[in-house]
Amino acid sequence: MIFNDPVIRNPLAVSLGAIVGALSRYYLSLWFLQRFGVSFPYGTFFINITGCLMMGIIFSLATETVITITPEVRLLIATGFLGSYTTFSTYGLDTVSLVSAKRFIPALIYGVSSAIVGIVSVKLGMELVRWLK
Repeated sequence: MIFNDPVIRNPLAVSLGAIVGALSRYYLSLWFLQRFGVSFPYGTFFINITGCLMMGIIFSLATETVITITPEVRLLIATGFLGSYTTFSTYGLDTVSLVSAKRFIPALIYGVSSAIVGIVSVKLGMELVRWLK
């Protein structure tokens, strides 16, 4: 059957997870906005923190053989769902992985520079659009 082929199954798993992750992010953001207003990005903060928590849970379950998680389920949850729910969870996992490997300097550089360069890049993109107008 066509769905037994990993070339079909893997992208399908990522896609299905991404749909659920994106919609979860959208509806949670709306809920937080309606509940708390715009004085602080509560929705984004909640999404990033819960995404990191879920990434830690899934990564530990998959790597510490607590339970067996198939590659497709890992793709569905980690890459698809969490990837569209928040990429901050992947940033957190990458940083923790570097620390766990005792690569402290790369972890510090990656962790700090990703945050700073990410913020600067958002501003740069905004200025680029203003310049092109």
